Amino acid sequence: MTLFQVELVATVASLVTFAVAFVFARRIDNYSIVDVVWSYTFGLITLWYAAALPGWLPRRVAIAVAVLFWSIRLGTHLATRVHAHHPTEDGRYVTMRREWGVHLVPQMFRFYQIQGISVVVLALPFLVTCANTRGGFALVEAIGLLVCIIGVVGEATADAQLARFKREPLSRGRVCDVGLWRYSRHPNYFFEWTIWVGFWLIACGAGAWGVATIVSPLSILYLLLRVTGVPLSEAQSLRSRGDAYRRYQRITSAFVPLPRRDTPAHLATHDGVDR
Repeated sequence: MTLFQVELVATVASLVTFAVAFVFARRIDNYSIVDVVWSYTFGLITLWYAAALPGWLPRRVAIAVAVLFWSIRLGTHLATRVHAHHPTEDGRYVTMRREWGVHLVPQMFRFYQIQGISVVVLALPFLVTCANTRGGFALVEAIGLLVCIIGVVGEATADAQLARFKREPLSRGRVCDVGLWRYSRHPNYFFEWTIWVGFWLIACGAGAWGVATIVSPLSILYLLLRVTGVPLSEAQSLRSRGDAYRRYQRITSAFVPLPRRDTPAHLATHDGVDR
């Protein structure tokens, strides 16, 4: 198959997957599952690329394993959270329901299809990596894999710290400012972006075409900082926690883990709207 044919199959499969997910979401009346499907679909598409493209076999296996590990961990984490809170939706989708009103169904279907397209666009580093026929691993690929590992460990640690904090009875009404959350209001988002930087570095082993896939980590950064990540999470936290969260904002970095700007007494709650 040509590269175009491989990408066409991936695009159609992704759109069909998200259309089926939309039907299921309507059936259970919980649109939060789109995040779960989004995460798992990357693993499936990368498996397709690894099987259909003629790149150096060890490289195809390496990228498939790396993406699958990240995809399964994140997707399972999100699926567990959706199941635990069902039928309550993530605050982002509650906001969408309110804003779209009577136009919810067509608008949400469009949103699901955009997610399907985004998977294919963001997966360009995996496409280029699996098409790279050069034998042997380049230094930049090894660095990229290391960055991915750091990102996955950091994201998993942040998720675990937040989950553990929320399980403690004494945590009710307090901000999760322990561990990584003491240095960033969204450490999980930061390490998610770190993972995508790692994927891009791996793709850079293919030369100019790999470098061009920087569109993926840049798009992820834009989405996290300006669209569906930090803005919606912060808005939900401010609505639910008010001044307590504002104090947390004043002393804690929004994204990159950094030393705190102050050391006031323990603050009030984190509402858990982050992944």
